[in-house]
Amino acid sequence: MLKYLSLSVEALVSAALFVGVLRGYAKTLLGRAGNIIAGIGVLAGAVTASIMAYMKNTTAKIDTSGWNYRIFTSFTIAAAVFVVLMFVLALVRPLQKGKAGLAARIVTALPAAFMIMLIMLYSMPDVISYPYTILLVDQTAMSTDYLFKMIGLALAVIVILLCEMSVYRGMLRLSKWESIGIAAAATLTVGVRLIFKTLQIMMSKRMIMPTDPNYTDYFELAKFSSNNDMMFTYILLGIVLVIPVIIVIRSFLQKEPYSNPAQKRKIKKKWRVNRRWAAMSVITAAMILVNFFVIKPYVNKPVVLSPIEDCKVLDGNVIVTPDQVEDGHLHRFAYTTPAGVDIRFIVIKKPNSQSYGIGLDACDICGETGYYERDGQVVCKLCDVVMNISTIGFKGGCNPIVVPYTIENGNIMLPVDGLIPYEKTFKS
Repeated sequence: MLKYLSLSVEALVSAALFVGVLRGYAKTLLGRAGNIIAGIGVLAGAVTASIMAYMKNTTAKIDTSGWNYRIFTSFTIAAAVFVVLMFVLALVRPLQKGKAGLAARIVTALPAAFMIMLIMLYSMPDVISYPYTILLVDQTAMSTDYLFKMIGLALAVIVILLCEMSVYRGMLRLSKWESIGIAAAATLTVGVRLIFKTLQIMMSKRMIMPTDPNYTDYFELAKFSSNNDMMFTYILLGIVLVIPVIIVIRSFLQKEPYSNPAQKRKIKKKWRVNRRWAAMSVITAAMILVNFFVIKPYVNKPVVLSPIEDCKVLDGNVIVTPDQVEDGHLHRFAYTTPAGVDIRFIVIKKPNSQSYGIGLDACDICGETGYYERDGQVVCKLCDVVMNISTIGFKGGCNPIVVPYTIENGNIMLPVDGLIPYEKTFKS
C-alpha cells in the first residue's frame, strides 16, 4: 500500500501544483471563461494520458522517450509564449479593456490550457496503468494484497486532488501581480526542468553527438539535473507555499471598511475561509513532504536476503534434511555450479501441512532478485508481492520458478540436472 501511495504522489505532485496554479491564473484572468478553457486542458490531459497508458500496455508502438521529447519541446514553446503574453497583457494598457482586452486574455489562456494538457500527458500514464500492471503480477483483483495496493493508489489520488484544489483556491485570493508572479515562477521552474530532461533524451538518442564541441558541458548539465531532479519539485512546492503565506499575512492586516455589523461578519467570514484554504495548502504540502522524507525512504529501504544455508550434494542430488526446514520459516539454499554460479532455491514448510513449498529464489517476472520473509509471509524483493505459501511450488504470477524434487526418507532431494538449466538465471 505505502509503495504505491509513495510512487503515485511522487509522479503526480508537480503536475498537481502546476495545474492548480494555471487554473487559478486562468480563472483570475477570464473568470468563468478562464475556468472553461483551463477545464478543457484538464479534460484533454486526462483523455490523452489514458490513451497513452492504454497504448503503452497493449502495443509496442509507443516510444516513451520519443513521446516525452515531443511533449517537452512543445511545453517549452508554450511556456515561453505564455510568460511573454502574461507580461504584455499586464503592462500594455490598451490590451486591458474592451474587445481587444478580452481577445488578449483568451489568447493568453490558451497556452496555459495547452501546458496543462501536456504536463498531465507526461505525468499520468504510469499511474493510470498501475491497476493493470499490478494485476499482471497479482493475477487476481480479489486478493487482499491487490486491494491494499489500490487503497494506496486511492489515497495518493485524494492527496493530489486536495493539493491541486488548495493551490487553485489560493490563487483566486491573490492580487493580479501576485498571481502573475506565482504563475510565471511556476512555469519557469517546470519549463527549466523539462528542458534538462529534453537534453537528456537528445543525448541518449544521439541527437547530440560526442563530437559536439559542447558535449562535455551538456553531459554535466544532464548529469546534474538527473541527480537533482527532485530539487525542481521542492522549488515548485516552495513557490506555491508563498500563496498561503500571503493570504494569512493579508488576513491579519486587512482593514476593509464596513457600515454595519452584518458587513463586518461577512468580511470576517471571507478571511476565515481564506485562512482555511491557506491551512489546507500547508497541510497538503506537509503530507507531500512526509511522503518524500518518511514514507519513500521506508518503502525503499534495502532488503537484505537471509544467508544461504548449508546443504549436501550427494549422488547428483542436492539434499536438504527435514530438521533444517521444520520451523515453518523461509530457508535459502544454493547449488554452486562448476562455473562458480550459485543457483539459489528456497524451501518453506507449508502451514498446517507436512508438505513443502520449494522453488528457485527467482521468478519469471522479476528475475533472480529473490524472496524474503516478512511477518510470516514470503515476499518478492523486487515487486513487493506477497506469495500465497500454499501455492509455492506451482507455476504462475510471481511464484518461484518450479524445480523438480522428491522426498526420500524425509529428505528433500533436488536433482542437480534439474538445477543446471537455470544457471543463466543467476548469472550477474
